[in-house]
Amino acid sequence: MSITLTQATGPAFTRIYSYGAARGENAVPNEDLIGPIDSSDEWIRQRTGIVTRVRADHDTDAIDLATVAATEAIEKSGVPADQIDLVIVATISNPKQSPSVSAIVADRVGANPAAAYDVNAACAGYAYAVTQADALIKAGAARYALVIGTEKLSDIVDPADRSISFLLGDGAGAALIGPSDTPGIAPAVWGSDGSKADAVGMNGTLTEFRDGEVPWPTLRQEGPTVFRWAVWEMAKVAREALDKAGVEPTDIAAFIPHQANVRIIDEFAKQLKLPESTVIARDIETTGNTSAASIPLASHRLMAEHPELSGGLALQIGFGAGLVFAAQVVVLP
Repeated sequence: MSITLTQATGPAFTRIYSYGAARGENAVPNEDLIGPIDSSDEWIRQRTGIVTRVRADHDTDAIDLATVAATEAIEKSGVPADQIDLVIVATISNPKQSPSVSAIVADRVGANPAAAYDVNAACAGYAYAVTQADALIKAGAARYALVIGTEKLSDIVDPADRSISFLLGDGAGAALIGPSDTPGIAPAVWGSDGSKADAVGMNGTLTEFRDGEVPWPTLRQEGPTVFRWAVWEMAKVAREALDKAGVEPTDIAAFIPHQANVRIIDEFAKQLKLPESTVIARDIETTGNTSAASIPLASHRLMAEHPELSGGLALQIGFGAGLVFAAQVVVLP
């Protein structure tokens, strides 16, 4: 006798209902960082576009930041916390390798016993998590998903490192995703290139640190390598994401790239031939590069400053250590 297993099915479409945000408590201007790297405020502004960045208090961790951002997203969404059945957290700065940030946050915000797991895809982590939430809801594995990007990068920074230390900030951004009557999240273009794994990442392992072979591991990058890859390869990915969504650059109301560097953002916009009317997120100027939190934080600020964008199309793209990348077009809440 053959038995056919019951299969779950979900809604045809999903959308982002709301955003939430949390930024580190302290504004850290360029002047506070230039001594150890023998640099200047002018150099940092010209190279990166950063005027100041936010960093969290000593006792605030990535879990705390994620909780604040998630709470706001839930409140603005109108979805009761106990109806959220999936929590995905993108982070590279979980204060412990286990347990997951997501399980703790799910409990803190009242979503217990939601399925919960973390994603480590660096600066593409949020876009990866949105892709997964969209697919899992459509598959019937969840109905409402809380997606969070959260980082406390100041814990893994060497103040004397000229390659990346002055770029990084702390924060969390969250999105509540659920069923929709019309398409709200387009298919993603995502992938990786592990052959360039050494271009960005930690400069040591925890076991090497334990054994006294290296100091506390911190983030490093090969700036020129990452810049070239981002500008040339990621512009192709962004164009492919527009094609997959079936839209033209002129249809895009907002462009929300990973906040890595203003020069990369400007080059992107130029290569994509975005119209003057497209609003481009530049949260990096006062927040810094917050890795997985970067896109949702920029999205949150964009909606606060430009509420008229509600219902418009946004192209978002994340890219970073791995190397990994993900891009998709979304309808703004």
